[in-house]
Amino acid sequence: MSKQMNYVWYASFGSNLFEDRFRCYIEGGQPPGSNRREVGSRDCTLPIKNSPVSLPYKLYFSGWSDRWDGAGAFIDTVKDEQAETWGRMYLITEEQFEDVVRQENGVEDMTVDIEEVKKKGSLVIDEGSYYGNLLHAGDEEGYPIFTFTNPKPLSEMTITRPSTPYLAMLIRGFMEAYTQDVERITNYLYEKPGVPEHYSRKEIHNFVQEVAEQA
Repeated sequence: MSKQMNYVWYASFGSNLFEDRFRCYIEGGQPPGSNRREVGSRDCTLPIKNSPVSLPYKLYFSGWSDRWDGAGAFIDTVKDEQAETWGRMYLITEEQFEDVVRQENGVEDMTVDIEEVKKKGSLVIDEGSYYGNLLHAGDEEGYPIFTFTNPKPLSEMTITRPSTPYLAMLIRGFMEAYTQDVERITNYLYEKPGVPEHYSRKEIHNFVQEVAEQA
């Protein structure tokens, strides 16, 4: 099979949980709340399917994204079987996954060696990129699951504040893929490093409620 038609699962734990936002990486376009228009993939065919997936890595917020005027979501590089990070995976081609990695890192050209990532379990393709570390997170239905995060572990990262437009995108994704229960989403979000340091629990609860009412 050609690289173009080999399928893989791309697992998101951040804004791409919201399907319309992820589609901008495939079809191109500017998602609500973002400052950047995405160019899309070479192949604009939409994912064959998508499904919730639990990732055994701790979620946290760090850095600064010019797309969202605040921190981005990352997962630790160290596995934690107690962690149940909400993810959503999309079945796309290897070429499309490469294009998603390229857009997420803001580079025009980036090659992803899928077999090498599977072999090593974790492969840093760019030390200087926010999402330059590719992870093989298991397999489902005969296809490998891949995601990406920062090359550094959580223990070496500075925790920073996610913006409300970014959190709103995550919340919409949680509601699509997991639950519309305001309390459950509030509890999930509020325990993530980067949130309790900058928001009160009441603020998060009210914000989740507001997003739910707008959905």
